Amino acid sequence: MTRTTAAIVGAGHAGLAMSRRLTERSIDHVVLERGEVANSWRTQRWPSLRLLTPNWLTRLPGHDYAGDDPDGFMPLADVVATLTRYARLVAAPVRTGTTVQAVRAASEGFEIRTNDDVLCARAVVLATGACNLPAIPHIADAIPSSMMTLTPLTYRDPGQLPDGGVLVVGASATGVQLAEEIHQSGHPVTIAVGEHVRLPRTYRGRDIFWWLEATGLLAERYDVIDDLTRARHLPSPQLTGTSQASITDLNRLAARGVRIAGRLGRITHGLAQFSGSLPNICSLADLKMNRFLSRADKWATATGIGDELPPPRRFAPTHVKARAPLELDLTSREIRTVLWATGFRPDHSWLEIPGARNNVGRLDHRGGVVTGAPGLYVLGMPVLRTRASTYIHGAAADTEAIADHLRCFLGSQRR
Repeated sequence: MTRTTAAIVGAGHAGLAMSRRLTERSIDHVVLERGEVANSWRTQRWPSLRLLTPNWLTRLPGHDYAGDDPDGFMPLADVVATLTRYARLVAAPVRTGTTVQAVRAASEGFEIRTNDDVLCARAVVLATGACNLPAIPHIADAIPSSMMTLTPLTYRDPGQLPDGGVLVVGASATGVQLAEEIHQSGHPVTIAVGEHVRLPRTYRGRDIFWWLEATGLLAERYDVIDDLTRARHLPSPQLTGTSQASITDLNRLAARGVRIAGRLGRITHGLAQFSGSLPNICSLADLKMNRFLSRADKWATATGIGDELPPPRRFAPTHVKARAPLELDLTSREIRTVLWATGFRPDHSWLEIPGARNNVGRLDHRGGVVTGAPGLYVLGMPVLRTRASTYIHGAAADTEAIADHLRCFLGSQRR
């Protein structure tokens, strides 16, 4: 049995940032990783993926972006390389090829069973992320067995798809990106659209994330957000990691020939049925986008920076065809593939601590401090402590706060 003061599960950006924070506080720890550093980026992302955030925002404790393309968007291979270099920079004590099979409460903290060892730790930080498993609705069970079904975790490129049409379910960042990529390859694409967040890539000459950070939206804390559950489940904004497109939205997809349908409601005897509320959903997304742009304009005026920027503008409202499809026969062979871009969920199935979960089985925490299990923490979850927690740079503030709490917890145990 190996003894350590703290164990971090996961060597992605959050786990590595946490390792840096514990090293700063002279807290003995180990980082357990089932594969290599940045394993999820290596194995569970499609190759053409780019970060939604500009390079200048890719910062972690003790590391800021120092490349020659601050306004660019990091491709997948560069993300892996960046995290690999960061692991060396902070000298993170990573044990690769170590799969955590169970974490249980023990007399002196926690017992962690892995594929090759048993560890005893006084504190455990779960940094395995929020995108381990696809969140697929139950209606997927009604898809005809003759069709190919994929998720963003299993999709690699259009070459793996059979000839014929593709139904992309979901219109968040992942959905619109993959719908465009697949359509450009020559496949007819239909995208089923539910609630979504519409934002421009750039506004008044600055990237939208510059505005999100400057106006303070990303810094909003979890304990002041009115509907925290809703905030944590909002879809990612319709953005693409490129500065060449001022806006990636349904208008852009429709102009390129993608068919737009409403939310996929059910599948009965091979007949997919879509909601007729698409106009209302799009109007709401437009309203929220313009509300934020007005907030940005007001902030720019109040700070005086508005005089240095191009004048305010508004984008064309989302155009919805009067006769958007309400039904689609999946047995007609018009559609050969369904891609579920319906979100993700974390996998904590190996966490055998009942008190750590709420009444619906989700990990119960307040700002990353797991309630009902003293000494247990979580990182890398949406809006963990602020709205910035959703993105890589948010780990800097999150790990600072969690590391301080963990140090206090260890001190209280000694007393």
